[in-house]
Amino acid sequence: MANTPSARKRSRTNERKRLRNQMYNSRVKTLIRKAEQAIQSGESSQEAVQEAMRVLDKAAVKGVIHKNNAARRKSRLMKKFNAASAASA
Repeated sequence: MANTPSARKRSRTNERKRLRNQMYNSRVKTLIRKAEQAIQSGESSQEAVQEAMRVLDKAAVKGVIHKNNAARRKSRLMKKFNAASAASA
């Protein structure tokens, strides 16, 4: 338990940041999952992939995830998307 006033404040701010990060991480995971499902189902997945990329970039800019983490996830998603679109064409 935090004893000093500054430690109590730090505990409060950490909790706020944890909740904000949790929201962004949840959104990122959900949209990546939806994009991968759209790719697997063979339907038009361009919009889903773009939305997932946008949210990944936003999470990286806000510091929720590292920029290289976002780049890696985007790369993996595009690799799946390109493979699926090449197979269908």
